Amino acid sequence: MQIPAMPLGQLASWPAEELSLSKLIYARRVAPLSASAFTELFNRVVGRERWLKVKQTRPLGSFFGRFWFAFWLLACLFIYFGKLAMWTHCKPKLSNCEVWLQSLGQAGNQKCKAWGKRPIAFSKGWNQQVEAMDQKCSSQHPRELFARKEIGVFCQEQPRIGNPYLEDAFLQDYLKSQLPAEVFADESLDLEQFGARVKDEIDLLGRECEINPPQLKQFDAWGRHVDEIITCPAWKRMKEISAEEGLIAEAYERRYSNWSRIHQIAKLYLFAPSSGLFSCPLAMTDGAAKVIESLGIPKPLKEVFIHLTSRDPAKFWTSGQWMTERRGGSDVASGTETVALELPDGSYSLHGLKWFTSATDSDITLTLARTMTADGQIQQGSQGLSLFYLKMRDEEGKLNGIEIQRLKDKLGTRQLPTAELLLNGAKSLKISAEGRGVASIVNMMTITRIHNVIYAVACMRRVITLAKDYATKREAFGKPLKAHPLHMQTLARMEVQARGAFLLMMEIGKLLGLEETKKDTEQDQHMLRLLTPVVKLYTGKQAVAVTSEGLECFGGQGYMEDTGLAGILRDAQVLTIWEGTTNILSLDVLRSLVKSQGKVLDAFFSTVQARLKVALSVSELELFVQMVQNALHKLRQFTQKISLKGEAGMQLSARDFAYALARTYGGVLLLEYAARPNASATDIYSAQRWCHQDMCPVDSEDKAGSYSTGAASLDTSLVYDKHPVLKGRL
Repeated sequence: MQIPAMPLGQLASWPAEELSLSKLIYARRVAPLSASAFTELFNRVVGRERWLKVKQTRPLGSFFGRFWFAFWLLACLFIYFGKLAMWTHCKPKLSNCEVWLQSLGQAGNQKCKAWGKRPIAFSKGWNQQVEAMDQKCSSQHPRELFARKEIGVFCQEQPRIGNPYLEDAFLQDYLKSQLPAEVFADESLDLEQFGARVKDEIDLLGRECEINPPQLKQFDAWGRHVDEIITCPAWKRMKEISAEEGLIAEAYERRYSNWSRIHQIAKLYLFAPSSGLFSCPLAMTDGAAKVIESLGIPKPLKEVFIHLTSRDPAKFWTSGQWMTERRGGSDVASGTETVALELPDGSYSLHGLKWFTSATDSDITLTLARTMTADGQIQQGSQGLSLFYLKMRDEEGKLNGIEIQRLKDKLGTRQLPTAELLLNGAKSLKISAEGRGVASIVNMMTITRIHNVIYAVACMRRVITLAKDYATKREAFGKPLKAHPLHMQTLARMEVQARGAFLLMMEIGKLLGLEETKKDTEQDQHMLRLLTPVVKLYTGKQAVAVTSEGLECFGGQGYMEDTGLAGILRDAQVLTIWEGTTNILSLDVLRSLVKSQGKVLDAFFSTVQARLKVALSVSELELFVQMVQNALHKLRQFTQKISLKGEAGMQLSARDFAYALARTYGGVLLLEYAARPNASATDIYSAQRWCHQDMCPVDSEDKAGSYSTGAASLDTSLVYDKHPVLKGRL
């Protein structure tokens, strides 16, 4: 007997004599059954008339009557409770019930044969109906796996970092091409071992620092004012690792002469993105050591210098740098209000409010203050500022006349304790000549700006590394991301920016190494003075752009905090602000031109021309060398007429002028690197791609009239269009 496919409603209207248990199973298969519907169908299958007939032939009191009653009752209960259990607990298993029904149907057929009845034959229409209903149920109710704790069968595979040194072929090739062979052999081994430590230990510690930011405990349980900054164990461990690896000591031991700075920068480059922002106190520690060294390591500071450059974790100190006060941080000449009172023993007592102090848990710090004369006079301006050294705590472990007002709530760098401090009699030592505070701390700012560059380039490299790994794992539209040309084009553009930034970073590292070992020329000194602010401002902007682009490579996961990716962008934003914003540094570039009477710019032009000659010998680079030379010609023309624009015109052009210097010199370095005898095709391609951008934006904007006499007032009108400030209401 064949059963045609039929909806449940029609099945319920069938005559009782045409119903059977198998048909009831079919009804149960295609739709959920309520208790009332089941009872109705049950009554039809073993209806009253059939039951009465059975009762007449086989009385209930007989053995066979009781047997058949028990059999049918158990079968019906099995169907009902099976249906109830599977529907409530395992709704998504409707399609899997087919297996159960098949086995039950086969058992029913065997029973039918045993009873002499014809087995059920499922027609083609029946099978089609079952398949259609199964698809419908599957679309309405998710499969079994979605009803459990693990959702779905697909999970995105996490991008991972390996040994950052071994994965960075560009870093390896650069060091091999620049360092003496014996130096490279030693440094390469050290960097490989350090890279393994970054992968296996440091990166996990950095993540712990991100998850457990510092907290301020101002009072103990008994009401005493303690002002304790509580940092996590991982943060403390970072300090120990920094000493063990000689991340500061490496630069001052000078085992590799002028190449020691390159070695240190390479290690910091590997360390920074995994450091949990411990790279920040290291930057200021390096800067403090540089200041003390530049002062000739005076006797009172000799022990301090030993601590700052120690490889022993028990002796290693970190330093802070307290420059920013309530009026701001860049304009220290008029913004510094802190006063230093001389004590009878020759030391000084500091009084003032430091609005923004990074790495407040450091052991020591350097800060600026104004000395007060015996008659109570305080000299204003930069001439009244001196540089002071002080310890955070006294010999008893108590704060040295310092009250911690609060920890700063920042967009990023949350791992780093940054506080607002009240100096109320902090005992300190004046370490600069009277009124020479700004001049003395310049060396510290040079170092911290270079560290800013290191972090900028390192975070670009990290996000690109993760995006490259993810592109091999993530599939979209039927193929991995790396098989999509547009995605690879985006990564290639990011790679070009990162390579140019890397060479700029290493260039100022080389110049610093030459300066510290007294091997530099006057031209090298001018180039270091010019490139430090230029590279700092440009790589900071690059880092934000590249990191933002990198997050897009992960789709929505790039926006999630728990992936650790969003934190890269948050932390990168500080790079355009700390140690001078883009505009402040652009003005600093102009200041270097004025103070050197143009010698800084002359050194730039002569250096560029000399280094471009190497690339002219490579046919693939000739066109791009010409592009850089054209940009250089435009830049020279602009500088010749910049003085005619007046102070306002010079300031308006400062940012674009700095960008032109950075892009031009970055192009020169990439072309020179691509002209090496063993340069690869990708080296040549990256140089070509870099040169395709606007190499001299200051010329383009000048032709557009952006620096004209009326440009400044028009800019103000555009910004405050119909704003009350222009109507004298504010």
